Amino acid sequence: MSAFAYPSAARPTRQTVWEYARQTMSRVMAYLVTTALAALFVTPFLWMVSTSLKSQPDLVQIPPRWIPDPIMWENYSRAWTAEPFNRFLANTIVYTVLATTGLLVSSSLVAYAFARLEFPGRKPLFILVLSTVMLPSQVTLIPQYILFRELGWLDTLKPLVVPAFFGSAIYIFLMRQFFMTIPMELDESALMDGANRWDIFARIIMPLSKPIVVTIIAFSFVSHWNDFFGPLIYLNRPDSMTLAVGLLLFKGDVDTLFHLLMAASVIVLVPVIVVFFVAQRYFVSSITMTGLREG
Repeated sequence: MSAFAYPSAARPTRQTVWEYARQTMSRVMAYLVTTALAALFVTPFLWMVSTSLKSQPDLVQIPPRWIPDPIMWENYSRAWTAEPFNRFLANTIVYTVLATTGLLVSSSLVAYAFARLEFPGRKPLFILVLSTVMLPSQVTLIPQYILFRELGWLDTLKPLVVPAFFGSAIYIFLMRQFFMTIPMELDESALMDGANRWDIFARIIMPLSKPIVVTIIAFSFVSHWNDFFGPLIYLNRPDSMTLAVGLLLFKGDVDTLFHLLMAASVIVLVPVIVVFFVAQRYFVSSITMTGLREG
């Protein structure tokens, strides 16, 4: 027997080789499918970037080419310095920041009450809050529009911002589920040390809930930054519009400046991409934690 021979127990069997080959093929297929899906989803974005760097004659070139020649970097400066764009940007920032702040504050307070406090009717009230998710926004659109018109809020950001301070059922549910994963012993210890409920919420619960807080901020930011329907309904004057609606102004009655429209769209999309990549590491942990407790 050779000194370099493997023991029989260490030699790979046919079954082991087949299992290894099967796992390798499964991994390769998974990578191929993932790459194909990624290419499918990223293609429209790449085409938008390519169009944003073209000159106007290149837009109608047949066959179209992916790499512009010449590359028109000035399209971005022209889109950025367009007269209404800066106003749209300011309106969008104000709307997004205020609405996100309102949703985070109101939803976290309601979720804290449902998760950590005992009071009569807690479960029926929570079910009632969740039932509002099944109510389509189109059902309440006309009553809300009439209400805001009577209040004189049309053509302002109030119809878009004020409702955010009354919470969101989805965010309340997510935050409640996360709060319930935090041990109740922390509350009891804090109460014994003389802390009140507000101290517990602000100094214990919220600092320990960073994953779900970042997730809610990211979801709310993306939702309000890209909101098209709300501003379209409640805002009529050009100087009060947001970016999602204001992009339509690049479309003229006779001709549409697609290269400037795509450049403006890329500019609008950049903050969403940045927020996603900054907050993505919190998504999995927050969603995982929300499913650890029931009831």
